[in-house]
Amino acid sequence: MDVGPPASYLRFMPKPDPALLDPARYPFSCDIEPRFGDQDLNRHLNNVAIASFIEDARVRFYHANGFRAHIRDLNVMIVSVAIEYLGQAHYPGAITIHCAVEKIGRSSLTLVQVLRQGETLVGFARSVMVAVDPQGAVQPVPQVFDGWMLRS
Repeated sequence: MDVGPPASYLRFMPKPDPALLDPARYPFSCDIEPRFGDQDLNRHLNNVAIASFIEDARVRFYHANGFRAHIRDLNVMIVSVAIEYLGQAHYPGAITIHCAVEKIGRSSLTLVQVLRQGETLVGFARSVMVAVDPQGAVQPVPQVFDGWMLRS
């Protein structure tokens, strides 16, 4: 039995640009398996667990495209993460997270992610990162994302 809010509450949930919710636009995806302990009192996957899944997928994305190897002496620092919870996710069942670079600035990188559980749209996230050197100075982001950008 689902003890969450009634379906009428779904009309209040955020609605990002529908074009950003198409998994076909994303060059990378991975599955994250939730744990039983990731549930909240309403037996939904906890918002903090979802944020952790987003982080895990972001790291997997960087490993898949070789970004980490290109930044060598730089650190990539998260300066903003916005998560829009678009639907309810439950245990068990893998969360598929689709990732793409939305834009690259001189020293910043914006990553977008779409989260699905089966056919259910669960969330959308946008993260902004900056590259800094050991002294903390902002550095240009290495331009290594050919093929990893959000598709048209």
